[in-house]
Amino acid sequence: MEEQDQRARHVAIIMDGNGRWAKRKGLPRAIGHQRGVEAVRKLVRAVEPMGLDCLTLYAFSSENWRRPEDEVDDLMNLMRRFIKSDLPEFIANDVRLKIIGDWQGLAPDIVEMLEDALEQTAKGARTLAVALNYGSRQEIVRAARLAAEGQELTEEALDRHLYTNELPPLDLLIRTSGEVRLSNFLLWQAAYAEMLFVDTLWPDFTPEHLQAALDDFAQRERRFGGR
Repeated sequence: MEEQDQRARHVAIIMDGNGRWAKRKGLPRAIGHQRGVEAVRKLVRAVEPMGLDCLTLYAFSSENWRRPEDEVDDLMNLMRRFIKSDLPEFIANDVRLKIIGDWQGLAPDIVEMLEDALEQTAKGARTLAVALNYGSRQEIVRAARLAAEGQELTEEALDRHLYTNELPPLDLLIRTSGEVRLSNFLLWQAAYAEMLFVDTLWPDFTPEHLQAALDDFAQRERRFGGR
């Protein structure tokens, strides 16, 4: 029997726990989000050594608009600073940025910054996909509508109209903070992905945690519905 390649090419992470991290330390939630961005930076730098082709991060869901206005403002300002400060590093490290979700619905200045970042990183060898203003149910409805317009409502056609159509199939989905749910994230793509739920709060999640997750993945037997 031919051995399967157990290397994970595409890992997605639900980055959960910034607020609880801050609360446990008696700090404002905004500080938790800032520390969460630092965790992202460390992880992105580890993508190449770990052999990943794509890392997808759930940054801002379509449901996050329900949060208090001041927290949403903090997250948007943090996004602006992150794009501006980290774009040169993405370019230098051959990272291609991809945004999934209805990101054109964000503030015009953020949309402009993202368009510039997408253009400048378009030829990167490894992909960082960031889910912004993203909801998986909405994505599936959109894809189904587009497939139906082409009169080809099949799984393959729907796949082609997903935001993730240019990305490798999802191998592993991780959620931090101890919560055990998908929260409307990559529902279609995760059909046969392996899943891992860890107690670590996102600001404390390190490249070592990701490597341990990849090691765990390598030991799993993936049957894709077969035996």
